[in-house]
Order: sequence, then structure tokens, then C-alpha cells
Amino acid sequence: MIFSRGMIEGIAAALATHGLILRGGFSFAGDEAAPASLSGAPAKSVLLVGQAGAVPWPHFRRWLERQARGIANPLDTWSRAVIGAVAQEFGARMVSPSDRPYLPFQQWAMRAEGLKPSPLGILMHPQYGLWHAYRGALLFEEEIFLPEPHQTIHLCDTCADKPCLKSCPVDAYSDQGFGHQACLGHVRGPRGEPCRTGGCLDRNACPYGTDYRYAPEVQAFHMAAFARL
Repeated sequence: MIFSRGMIEGIAAALATHGLILRGGFSFAGDEAAPASLSGAPAKSVLLVGQAGAVPWPHFRRWLERQARGIANPLDTWSRAVIGAVAQEFGARMVSPSDRPYLPFQQWAMRAEGLKPSPLGILMHPQYGLWHAYRGALLFEEEIFLPEPHQTIHLCDTCADKPCLKSCPVDAYSDQGFGHQACLGHVRGPRGEPCRTGGCLDRNACPYGTDYRYAPEVQAFHMAAFARL
């Protein structure tokens, strides 16, 4: 298979019908340990798949309404089904951020899009802010020649006030990292209602990418998955 601009556009069009987008990609270096492609040979290139804002949400909700109640990890299941079908159509192997052993998705994303982590650990995007995600990746046996990502201003470097570190009632984010148990206990507790219904207060305090902020319904869904409520 020879990659062309038309083929990448075809992949993007197939993903767009589900509200998903291509998030860049790259070819692995010759001496780099790469995951297996569809044939089992080391992949030569990867295209990342994800979302900007909550565009996939209506597509996911329609799918979920047709599923049996109580399905485990429904968003991950939907993502695997949708991206897996695109992978099959274009001769790729689909992998997910939740696959075990874990693949270095965040490092791939930083390499593909030139992003850096925010103080919350989420990669800061110059347009989407913190309101984006990676849902999977397509591994190919062929090299894909893509332009290097543009160097962008890391918005967190220009943000003096850092409201994302001042809004959590239990100071879950600090220089020591993420206080998972403190966050989980608060979200599950009697004072965690604002977080349960409207999402992470620290994340919502970020002033960037607000046009892409997930609706409260979407944030509540993700928070419930985090807290297993």
C-alpha cells in the first residue's frame, strides 16, 4: 500500500462521520522499538485519532442507547469499534490508550502535535486548551511522510495566575503531582456534588480553549467513570 494525501483524507473523512479527527502522526525511526503492525512486523508509522471538544458525544450517545444496560467502559468500547472499523478499511492495526501493556500515547501525542503537559497532566493545545482527547491510534506497515508539527507557544508558560492549581477544594494538583485518593474521596463525598455534576473545578478554571469546553453532561459522565459512581 502506498500512502497518498488522498488516503489520509479518506481516513479523516471516515472518522469525521463519528465526530473524530486525526491528531497528527509520524514515522518511527529505524532503530526505534515500535509496536507491531497488523501483520505482526514492527509498525513503520502511526496516526493518532482523537477529538476536539465534545463533538463525538452525540454519536456515542446514539450508539449507547442501542446497547445493553450496564456495559462496562462504554466510551472505550465505542471508540474501539469505530476506530477499529476504520483501521480494517485502511489496512491498519488499531490500538487504544487503555491497551495493556500501556503504549506511550502521551509521548506519541507530544511528538505528533508538538504539545506539552499542563500542570494537570493533560496536554495543553493552543486552540482546544484542555478540552481534547486521544481515543486511539492506527499503526501501519508503511511510512507516512507528514510535516513536522509547528512550534507553538505553550500557553501554560504565559499563564501567570495558574487558576488550574487554585480551584480544587482538596488541592488535588500540586508540585508533588496528582493526589488521586484526595480527589476520589472528595468526589465521592458529600461536598463533591459540584465536581460530580460539572466536572473538575481545576480543569474548568483554565482560561484557554473555553469554546471547546465539554458540556456539564459530558463532564459528569467522565467524572462518574473516574469515581465509578
